[in-house]
Amino acid sequence: MPTLFRFFATLAILAGLVFAGMFALATFVKPTPREMSVTIPPAKLQPPANR
Repeated sequence: MPTLFRFFATLAILAGLVFAGMFALATFVKPTPREMSVTIPPAKLQPPANR
């Protein structure tokens, strides 16, 4: 039983570290807004032909 408890404690600590890392990245890293352009093929702009 102590081995199982140690295993779950290790998993909980690792999960806490992962959560803390994700929280730190979300809090301290600020995205830089920039212009974005996407090329759309002309076939996508034409309406579908009615039959």
